[in-house]
Amino acid sequence: MSGPKRNVRGGSRGGASGGRFHVEFLYEDDELLAVDKPSGLPTISPEGSRSKSLYDIVSAHIQKRNPKGRAAVVQRLDRDTSGVIVFAKTARAKTALMSSWNESVGERIYVALVEGSLPSPEGVLDTWLSEVDPYRVRQAPAGSKGALRAITRYRVLGEGDGLSLVELSLETGRRHQIRVQLAEAGCPVTGDERYGSRRDPLGRLGLHATTIALDRPSDGAPVRVECPAPPGFAAALRGSTSSRAVRSAVDQPHGRKPAPESAGRGVPERGAPERHPPVDRTRAWPGGGPSARAERPGSGKEAGKREPKKRR
Repeated sequence: MSGPKRNVRGGSRGGASGGRFHVEFLYEDDELLAVDKPSGLPTISPEGSRSKSLYDIVSAHIQKRNPKGRAAVVQRLDRDTSGVIVFAKTARAKTALMSSWNESVGERIYVALVEGSLPSPEGVLDTWLSEVDPYRVRQAPAGSKGALRAITRYRVLGEGDGLSLVELSLETGRRHQIRVQLAEAGCPVTGDERYGSRRDPLGRLGLHATTIALDRPSDGAPVRVECPAPPGFAAALRGSTSSRAVRSAVDQPHGRKPAPESAGRGVPERGAPERHPPVDRTRAWPGGGPSARAERPGSGKEAGKREPKKRR
């Protein structure tokens, strides 16, 4: 069954605070809730921790209207990654999304501020990744035991001051996928000491989730939520190519014009995302389901498969 298409763009629809963090609510219906996660706030607190998490803040928001309600986690972002993230509001919605994540989620798009320059204006990072431990991932030989194929499309938005601003669309969902692939290409995400970054112009990890598009569990209606990257991402290029065009690309995820917001209603999407040839996405994390760290499909023209450059 199909329903009305919704295209919701950043701009607060309310918010809530938890400690030093303020969370903006971007989209909400009876089944789904999307928020702009601040950098530094964990999606879920580690076991044994008493620190506030995004899950706690979102659950408190839901319980204001339904005392028995609570958020249901269907995806995660790294603690230091910011941007749009979706929660389910009912057990039924969570089960539906978790059982068909790859079919339900149409695209996931990020913007990253990275060190250096990628070899071409746009292309595809196609590598194999292996988890060393719960906190670190490394590139592995193709087809090696325990390794998973990871595919990311990228498009360079601008360069300046030894940095590049890059838009990334994930075709697979592997832990730390963007961070590891960019580091192995010689362009680590700024502020990412774990994977070799030496610069931190933002005072945080230079990675922001700008877009998610998925089908609503109950009726399959497409929902698209966009959340522009903070202004500092483009400003870090210090003017050389941090032009109005670059800032516009960051403010308008994936080159789309802002969707008019009238009484909370969105507008139809324009076109459908281009798909990459099928790959195994069943092991995004132990037991299958969405990855706790990485995201998936986007659109854009494939510039051909290539072997990423080794880190310099």
